[in-house]
Amino acid sequence: MSTDFSAFSAASPGVPTPGGGGSAEIVLSVKDLTVTFPSDDGPVKAVRGVSYDLHAGEVLGIVGESGSGKSVTSMAVMGLLPKTARTAGSVLFRGRELLGLTEKEMTDIRGKKIAMIFQDPMTSLNPVYKIGWQLSEAVLAHNDVSKEVARKRALELLEIVGIPSPDRRIDQYPHEFSGGMRQRVVIAIAMANDPDVIIADEPTTALDVTVQAQVLEALRAAQKETGAAMVLITHDLGVVAGQADRVLVMYAGKPVEIGPIDGIYYHPRMPYTVGLLGSLPRLDQRSQEKLTPIPGTPPSVVNLPPGCPFAPRCPLRTDICLESEPALLPALGADHEAACHHSDLLTHEGAMDIFSTDPNAVPGEGPDAGPAGPGGENGAAQ
Repeated sequence: MSTDFSAFSAASPGVPTPGGGGSAEIVLSVKDLTVTFPSDDGPVKAVRGVSYDLHAGEVLGIVGESGSGKSVTSMAVMGLLPKTARTAGSVLFRGRELLGLTEKEMTDIRGKKIAMIFQDPMTSLNPVYKIGWQLSEAVLAHNDVSKEVARKRALELLEIVGIPSPDRRIDQYPHEFSGGMRQRVVIAIAMANDPDVIIADEPTTALDVTVQAQVLEALRAAQKETGAAMVLITHDLGVVAGQADRVLVMYAGKPVEIGPIDGIYYHPRMPYTVGLLGSLPRLDQRSQEKLTPIPGTPPSVVNLPPGCPFAPRCPLRTDICLESEPALLPALGADHEAACHHSDLLTHEGAMDIFSTDPNAVPGEGPDAGPAGPGGENGAAQ
């Protein structure tokens, strides 16, 4: 049984799809971004050369295991890293360099031009102030309007993100809201000033499936209302499938694959991406079938050894993988790049073929060989 992926991979209505012939404006351009933290054991290279362009109206999904550098990358974009962090590279917002701006200059951009939705809504909401006050404050901080106008906007925002009885809820405190409702309030705050870019950092973590769907619907409503481009950070490839136009896969602080949503899911060219897809439960999978985990653990980004950081966990590794780290190069056209010395071997392999527990198995020749994408027998689908 295969799952139809077409419904998940469509771009948002009215939004130009980069790579699909459109010429959408680039609103955020990150070039060769590096972030290093000092530690007793040596420099922690949390982000190592991240580059991407975010087009107007586009949703870019950034995925990877914990510690891969996803959140640190976006914290650097927002200027929210601690003073001990050393950043290099370039972050251009509509042509303006953000790295090196003063706190006052960044305050004028945060919330108005670039908004961020954090993982835990209780770290964003003040428990001693009513929801309406916090929404109104977001409006008043960047707009010269009256409190009455700000409150009206707050009510409108609660309605857009699907909060029931907004006229009553607006005067309640955060502790009177469920976790999913609090996250929708945070989304409402992010869209309060019609930003050009919204960065959502693990917005559905620790939520059950039903509430997760409600939060994702609120995110879609936020993007439709504001027309903002979005960076969606998550470890859940199912969330990315339903939201993103393009996907950036990170490992050990560095991009290892980037491409259109269909290309990443149907034709991954990096073994790590294949492993992420194969380790997810599928709706069309028999209950007795086991998931295919990626062996080992992510490496420490302190004193990384030479070669590909994924090599110790990769069944396809050869001597060259241990000697030099592969560059991010075109794999399936100019819009799909992968960092793997053996990306040409991943034409039809699924996770069961590559990460087989049978030491005598040959990739691509297993009984379940097929596309690694959601339409194949070995990919992930939600």
